[in-house]
Amino acid sequence: MPRILACDRVSVAGIELLRKSAEVVELGAPSEDELIAALAGCDGLIVRSATKVTARVLEHAPGLRVIARAGVGVDNIDVEAATRHGVLVLNSPGGNIIAAAEHTIALLLAAARNIAPADASMKAGEFDRKRFIGRQVAGKTLGIVGLGKIGGEVARRAKGLGMELLVHDPYASPELVDGFGARLGGLEELLRTSDFVTVHTPLTEETRGLIGAEELALLKPNAIVVNCARGGIIDEAALIDALRSGRLAGAALDVFEGEPKANPELVGLPNVVATPHLGASTTEAQEAVAIDAAEQIVEVLAGRPPRTPVNVPALSPELLTQVRPMLVLAARLGRLAGVLTTRAPREFSLVASSTTPDQGMPLIASWAVSRLLEGKTDGGLNEVSALLIARERGIRVSYAVSGDDRGYSRSLEVQVHFAEDAYRLFGAVIEGSQPRILGINGFSVDLAPEGEYMFLWKQNPRVPGFIGAIGSLLGEAGIGIASIEVGREEIEGLGLLAVRLHDPVPAEVRRAVLALDGVTRLEVVTFS
Repeated sequence: MPRILACDRVSVAGIELLRKSAEVVELGAPSEDELIAALAGCDGLIVRSATKVTARVLEHAPGLRVIARAGVGVDNIDVEAATRHGVLVLNSPGGNIIAAAEHTIALLLAAARNIAPADASMKAGEFDRKRFIGRQVAGKTLGIVGLGKIGGEVARRAKGLGMELLVHDPYASPELVDGFGARLGGLEELLRTSDFVTVHTPLTEETRGLIGAEELALLKPNAIVVNCARGGIIDEAALIDALRSGRLAGAALDVFEGEPKANPELVGLPNVVATPHLGASTTEAQEAVAIDAAEQIVEVLAGRPPRTPVNVPALSPELLTQVRPMLVLAARLGRLAGVLTTRAPREFSLVASSTTPDQGMPLIASWAVSRLLEGKTDGGLNEVSALLIARERGIRVSYAVSGDDRGYSRSLEVQVHFAEDAYRLFGAVIEGSQPRILGINGFSVDLAPEGEYMFLWKQNPRVPGFIGAIGSLLGEAGIGIASIEVGREEIEGLGLLAVRLHDPVPAEVRRAVLALDGVTRLEVVTFS
């Protein structure tokens, strides 16, 4: 029988399932040395979030074949090292969706009806009905920021409560939003018109501080904000100011910037309902992720494919070797497309050169789409799940092999289609394995997509002194320039400049560059 190590007190339901076909050893939250010792002779490992599966652990576990995370994230697992050692990593991204959605609704109702302070008052021996008059949610507008899986389940439940739904999600198609009986709008409109606002986005550089002082000032004075997603999406300092000053009626929070601690200044406010990151903490959710992870371990050890692998492509080793350089190119083009795209796309299409194996196209498409949607969906996104998530969000993905390779033996064109227009990017693999970006929406360039790039669209880009102005501005900020590429065309009076940088660009520097004469758009892309 295979031998499996279970750490972090995985739910009994998952352990019982494993015991039917394997020898199971249980351990709490071991140290690195304890984990190395315990993995001797083990074929599989199942963990939650506490146990750290490091590169050193993997180096000392030659017999390990599969690691299962009973939950969504794999931050505690060195996936790159696992891949290097031939260890399959899988997760259970769907088990806590309902729990998180229910907790969101619970917090919303608790804040609307003053449940927590009323309960404290009763426990103090009081019976003060007038002090805790609440608000009805039926007929009110709920603004949902992020319509991923959890946001969608919140929408379904809020609709059942008779609420009007307004959604802000640049990557949600109108058809997807219509399916929830909701209306699609901009963030400013959502904040101005909603009675309640709930956020369901991942925490990225783009979404950190998404709702800050300026955004909170747009809310109605009697509005309530709910955050069961990630701490940091709502600026806590700005939130404290808004709650204290009366510009905002209340907040209901399950996540915090300083976890596992919360700011006592925030949670101590009388108009705040707070819970210690309980979104996924239901018996049913913990059982669901444990059972899902256990089932997949059993399937893998029996020679069957898992449902939600994180790091395994569905190609033979020979084909993978042939396709791997195209995967890197696809990832770079997908990441650039993801930054440039600020609207919900209808379709994402890829056309590869004729030397690309047909069997490799689904994986190439997955790598590109996973970068296109990076930071724009709420968990479970990887190279394997990307096509499914795109389909769930109403994005059609198509791919093909063509003889039109523009003179390159390994090339790839990607197009992001909208209702009226499309973005087109073109790249190729040169000198054996080096990806290059050669075309950006009609502009001819030749870029090595590595590190940090700043892309500028400018009227009359060849006006003398402009490049010098950029150099001076960046130099004063201590930001080194590796190269500047100017697109060879002007399209509708605009030119494109691609500035490769040695250092990240702070927000204030971006604003200063964008304020330069003639600059109409600025985007920063980190390729690797």
